[in-house]
This record gives sequence, structure tokens and C-alpha cells, in this order.
Amino acid sequence: MSDHRKGLVLTTIGGLALSFDVPLVKLGDGELWSVIALRSLVTCAAAIVLWLLAVYFSKRRPVLVPGRAGLLAGLCYGLSTMTFLGAVFLTATANVVFIVAFTPMFAALFGWLVLKEVPSLSTVLTMVAMAAGVALIVAGGLEAGGLLGDLLAALTSALLAGAITIARKTRSDMGFVPLVATALPALIGLAMVGNEGFAVAAPVWIVFDGAVMIPLAFWCLATGPRYLSGPEVGMFYLLETILAPIWVWLIFSEVPTAQTVAGGAILVSALILHSAWQMRAKGQSAHRSIHT
Repeated sequence: MSDHRKGLVLTTIGGLALSFDVPLVKLGDGELWSVIALRSLVTCAAAIVLWLLAVYFSKRRPVLVPGRAGLLAGLCYGLSTMTFLGAVFLTATANVVFIVAFTPMFAALFGWLVLKEVPSLSTVLTMVAMAAGVALIVAGGLEAGGLLGDLLAALTSALLAGAITIARKTRSDMGFVPLVATALPALIGLAMVGNEGFAVAAPVWIVFDGAVMIPLAFWCLATGPRYLSGPEVGMFYLLETILAPIWVWLIFSEVPTAQTVAGGAILVSALILHSAWQMRAKGQSAHRSIHT
């Protein structure tokens, strides 16, 4: 298997696994803090097991948390777990995944502000189009009473972009950080459950999500950039954006509003066009370098 094909297989598996996250959380049929505690605890335990296996079988000891940068990125990832699950409980699934799809544009904005990386004209135009799509979705959430969930989804997007910016600024190995960072929501969730009581009707779905699907998705999508360009990997993150609302519609008959569909179409179209433009530009640049 060629490197490119290997990257396509890995990122496809990762995107598909990630698309089942929200449906599995909903199938668990639990109270918010109970779900946060159980899912995070299982994911953190799975991360430690994977790290120990990597230490045992690998000649190069993988870094679990790379210093203060890792702790700061971990804080962003840990908080994003809570805001994401909060959004899942407080607004429609389509709203959540469409708004979280704004993460690459937040990352580009933070890169501009923090790393002084001036975005290209195509990136700026994509930001404007995606901001319009998010505004349309949030306006629909305001009418339907899901505004808080939409805002938590937007905060999730910003937190994830912050973690990405930290990783890019420090060039540290953050492979295990998103998984280990679930220790924070696990501790907070357990504290809240201690006061309110544990309530998850079908915990097997939450355990399966935290122990198998989330680690599988993160590992595959984190490994993909070894074989594919950034824009290509970003395209496979869209699998969650497109498929998660479909799974939830099929399982729970949760139909997104017309405004959400319209806003989501703008977001997905803008991301696809932007990724295609980047791949085309990189291909032309590589072609010119070969002939010079």
C-alpha cells in the first residue's frame, strides 16, 4: 500500500469513528455530568493503556504531556470535552457539528494573531463565508431555544483551535494530549456526580465510545498527516460534520431545521472549496519546484 493510500485509509477510519461520537453519547441516555465523568474516565484510562503499550513496544518513548505547552493545550482540550458534551445536551446535533466545523478558521485566526501568519485571501473569504453560516445556525438556535448549546459549540471550536495553535507554536508532540486531557473533565464530572448521583441508563454505549471510538478516531486522524497534506486530512474531519446528523436522524428521528441545513451547507461548501484550493495551490507549487 502506498503512503498516500495508507493515509486515505487511516483518515477515513478516523473520520467515520468520530462521526459515531454524538449518536453513542445519545444512546447512553444519561445525565450530563454522569456522561462527562464516565466517557472521560474511560478515555483517559484507554490513553494510559495505549501509552504504556507504546512505551513497551516502541524504541522511542512517546511523550505523554510535553511540558507547560502540553499542560496548556491539555487544559484547552479538557475544557472542550465539557463544552462539547454540554452542547450535545442543549442543542441539536447538526448545530453542534456544523459549528465545531468552524475550528480550522478559528485556528487560522489565532495563527494570524499569535503566530503572525497572515492568512491568504482564500482563507479570509472562507472565514467570512463560514462566519455567515455559523450566524445563520445560531440565529436558528436563538429561535428554537438552543442558543446556549450553540454558544457552547462555538466555545468548543475556539478551545480546539487554541490547542492547535499551541501545538503549532511549540512544535511539541501532542499525540496523547487530547486523550490524557480527559482527566480534567473526568475529575470535575465525578465531583458533580458525587453531589447529584450517577445516572446513565445504558452505560455500555458511553464506555464503548470512550474506550474504542474516541481513541481510534484521534489516533487515525493524528497519524494521517504523516502521509497526507493538511488540507486532505481536514477533508476527512468533515465526515463527522456530514454523517453525525444523518446517524442521529436515522436513530432518533432528530430532523435539523431549514436554517441549520442552510448554514451547514454554507460551512461545508466553504471548507471543501478552501481545502480543494489549498491542495491545488500546493500541487502547482510542487510542480514548479520540480521543473526549476
